[in-house]
Amino acid sequence: MRICIIAEGSYPYVVGGVSSWVHSLIRSFPKQEFVILAVAADRSLRGKYAYELPENVTEVHELYLNDADWTKRRRRSRMNKKEYQALRSLILDQQVEWGALFELAQSRKTSMNGLLMGEDFFNAVKDCYKLNYSQIVFTDFLWMMRSIYMPLFFTMKMKVPKADLYHCVCTGYAGVLGSMAKHFHGGRMLISEHGIYTREREEELIQAKWVQGLYKNIWIEQFRKMSRLAYTSADLVTSLYERARELQVELDCPVSKTMVTPNGIRMEALADLPGKTEEDQGKINIGAILRVTPIKDVKTLIQAFGFAKERESALKLWIMGSWEEETEYAQECADLVEAMGISDVVFTGKVDIREYLGRMDMTVLTSISEGQPLTILESFAARKPVIATDVGNCKGLILGENDRFGEAGIVTHIMNVEEISQAMVAMARDEAMRRRMGENGYRRVEAGYQFKHMKRAYRDIYKSFADSMELDWEEEEEPLEDQLALAQRKEAR
Repeated sequence: MRICIIAEGSYPYVVGGVSSWVHSLIRSFPKQEFVILAVAADRSLRGKYAYELPENVTEVHELYLNDADWTKRRRRSRMNKKEYQALRSLILDQQVEWGALFELAQSRKTSMNGLLMGEDFFNAVKDCYKLNYSQIVFTDFLWMMRSIYMPLFFTMKMKVPKADLYHCVCTGYAGVLGSMAKHFHGGRMLISEHGIYTREREEELIQAKWVQGLYKNIWIEQFRKMSRLAYTSADLVTSLYERARELQVELDCPVSKTMVTPNGIRMEALADLPGKTEEDQGKINIGAILRVTPIKDVKTLIQAFGFAKERESALKLWIMGSWEEETEYAQECADLVEAMGISDVVFTGKVDIREYLGRMDMTVLTSISEGQPLTILESFAARKPVIATDVGNCKGLILGENDRFGEAGIVTHIMNVEEISQAMVAMARDEAMRRRMGENGYRRVEAGYQFKHMKRAYRDIYKSFADSMELDWEEEEEPLEDQLALAQRKEAR
C-alpha cells in the first residue's frame, strides 16, 4: 500500500513529539511504501531534514506557505459563474464548494497574485464586508483577507502525489491537501491529531500581537473552515485521548468517524539508564525535555526555577532540547537566566535523553499547549515523577484516567510561576514522594502507553483501509518481545 504522510510544521524538518511519532510509524511498517508531503513556512527549510529518512520513504514533496507566485501567466482573468460562487461561498463560509475551488486553483492559467488582486476576489470580499464587518476600515479588511487567503490558495495549487491512503498528521493546511488529494485521486483519508489544530491556532491568535480586534476572529474562523473540510473528507479521525475526541466532535467532526489511539513509547529503550554522576552529588536535578520555543513557555519555567532555587539551593535545572527553531526566543531565555542571576541552569541543546534522564530526580513541562506529550511517558518509563501544566492530556497522564495507579506528579495551571515553583520545592523536599510517584507513572505507562500497543492499533487501521480498497497487505513481523507476549496469551487461553 502506498501511504502519503501529510505533515505541517513538523516532520521531517523539526525534532519533537509529532515528528518522532511520524518517524517511528514509518519505520514500523517497512514493507509499506511511504511518501512525505511536508508543509513548511518557506524555502529556507528546503531539504533541511532533522531525520534520516527511512528506506521505505520513496518520495518527498514540499509546500511552502509563504512562497512567491511562480506562475508565468500573470493576467487577471475573470472567473466563470461556478468558480465565482465557489470563491464567494468560501469567503462568506456558506456551504463551501471546495471541489470547484480545488479545480480553479489547479488550473494552469490561475495566478495567485492575479486572483487575489482581481475583481472577483474584490467583489466577494466586499460582500463579506458589507454583511459582517462594515464597522471597520475596508482597505485594511481587504488586505487582511488577501494575507489570509494567499497561503490557502498556495496550498490548493500544490500538485499532490497519488497514493492509496492520505494520512494527515493534523487538519489545517495538511487537511486541505489530504482533502484535495482525495478529490483528484480517490483513495482514503486518515487524520491523526496529536493536538487539536484549530484550538491550538485559536490559543496562538488570542495571544498574538501582530493581529488585533476582529481580525483575530476572522483568522480563527479561517482555521475552522479548513478543519471542517478535513473532518468531512476524512474516513477516520483519531485522537490521543477522550477529551480530544470530544473536542473534535464539538468542531463538527462526525462522531462515527472518531477513534482514540493513545501514544506509545518503547519502554525497553529507557531501561537500565545510567544514574547520577559525581557532578550530581548534592544536587536535586530537574529535567525539562523540550524545544526552546514560546509554546513550551520556557520563560515561566526559568522564573519558577529561580524562585524555587532561592528556597532549595540544591536544585539544578537541565533544559534539554534544540534551541535552533526559535533562536531569538532562546536568546531571550538565556538572557533571563543571566538577568535573574540564577545559578545551576544548563542548556544542553539537542541530546540523547537516555544519557541524562537517569540522572534526574523529576522532570517538568510548562507548555501552554500540548497533546499527549511523549516526554511525560518517557519520564514515567524511567520512573521519574513529572510536574506539568494542565494542558492537553497532561493531567490525565499524571493523575490517571479510570485507573488505580495513583498520582505520578503534580499538575499546575499554565503560566503560574508560583504554583510551578511550589511544586518544585515540594518535590525536592520529599524523596519518598518522588519515588512513589515515579513508580506510579511507570505502572501507568506499562499498562497502556507502550509503543507496541500503538503499532497494533495503526496496523489494524492501515490493514482495514487496504482491505476496503482490495489492496494486498504484506504482514509485518512482530518484534521478538511481541511474539513472546502473544504466545503467552495463547497459552493462557
